[in-house]
Amino acid sequence: MDQITEFLSTYSCNLTYEDLDPEVVHHVKRTIIDTIGCAVGGYLSEPGKIARHIANNITSTLPSRILGTENYSSTDMAGFANGVMVRYLDCNDSYFSPGGGHPSDMIPAALAMGDPFNADGRTIITATVLAYEVFCRISDQVPDSPWDQGIFSVIGAACAAGKVMGLDKNHMANAISLAVVPNIPLRVTRMGELSMWKGCASASATRSGLFAAQLASEGMTGPYEPFEGRKGLWDSALNRTISLDEFGGSNQPFRIMANTFKFYPSQIHTQAPIGLAIDLHKQIDISDIKSIHIDSYQGAVSSASTEPEKWDPKTRETADHSIPYLVAVGLQDGIVNPASFTDERIQDPSLRTILNKMTIEENASFTAKYPNEYNCRIEVQTLSGRTFTVETSFPKGHKNNPLDDSEINGKFKRLASPTITNEQCDTALGLLWDLENLETFDEVFDALVV
Repeated sequence: MDQITEFLSTYSCNLTYEDLDPEVVHHVKRTIIDTIGCAVGGYLSEPGKIARHIANNITSTLPSRILGTENYSSTDMAGFANGVMVRYLDCNDSYFSPGGGHPSDMIPAALAMGDPFNADGRTIITATVLAYEVFCRISDQVPDSPWDQGIFSVIGAACAAGKVMGLDKNHMANAISLAVVPNIPLRVTRMGELSMWKGCASASATRSGLFAAQLASEGMTGPYEPFEGRKGLWDSALNRTISLDEFGGSNQPFRIMANTFKFYPSQIHTQAPIGLAIDLHKQIDISDIKSIHIDSYQGAVSSASTEPEKWDPKTRETADHSIPYLVAVGLQDGIVNPASFTDERIQDPSLRTILNKMTIEENASFTAKYPNEYNCRIEVQTLSGRTFTVETSFPKGHKNNPLDDSEINGKFKRLASPTITNEQCDTALGLLWDLENLETFDEVFDALVV
């Protein structure tokens, strides 16, 4: 096997719960609570219904629970269905690096494999930390990735699933290879007018990672040099070799500690503009707006600058990636929540009136400070001659402006309570905050049945 596969498989097999200090364990619980809340919030979505319908048609001798139901499917399809629900609202966490993405998309892999293996809470916590290490450390080394983020999450999902299964180093290496080689996702998923697949692509990677771990556990072998070999991952797209840094443990921090929670159900780059627009809603009369100018860093303004679809979104998936749309909603409504993305709201002509007064531009100094700061400035000129300017470097959820535990609980309830009762929310939260002491995840699944 090549050096990357050797390194990843060795680390995956050697990591233990005892390597995690209490601060890491606490943060993992925060992350899982945030992720489960997003999943329950996405339960009633059309992609969620489609995924559950397909998963419900499959029976397995290794059954895994479908979130929100009393039904079981195969591990890979349960992982897919649960992953679709996690991702739908675009409110689960983000990680910023040259590659970046949403590493909590992999948590359904640990849960799906953990169910038939009766994994305890400590195993789920360890597998989650492992998945984040793999995803984040690889994405750290791939600037401007030519692939969609699923290339990172499929590897992390396979390692998480293999960890739950107790794979040895050889089987883990094959799981990693079988995750990489057949599953190269295209970034077109997130270009132009976005389809339902935007919220399903990483769930598909989770499904593939689970399948790869199962194949490897039965003795299936994969190509021996999936990363560094001729026509391997690095050679086929990067034309260079990637070296991984030392992973978390000992004196190295675990990468899960660097994730960012979202406050609003939309793309991470929209978080600062939304917060500023809501601030402006309190100060101005929407009918008095003459012009709106937005300055931000390159990564935030790029899609609005280059893709006309972001100025006239037709789908929920495009709208939650559109700074112009979300600023218009924030200015008009003073709130952005899941109801901001109904078909009726997206097509509202009054929002187009606001959009037509808006411009957006890259600020080079903001770009230079990213990703340490998520700078954004909005200036509004009014017909009555006044100017309003608001600016932030750290939107709510940023590590320098984080959600505290009570706010994590509040977010869980905001997203989940339209689907399950407040009593169910409280029960689930009580269990999840005590995750390290749970013998299985069954009680959590039971508490979340819609």
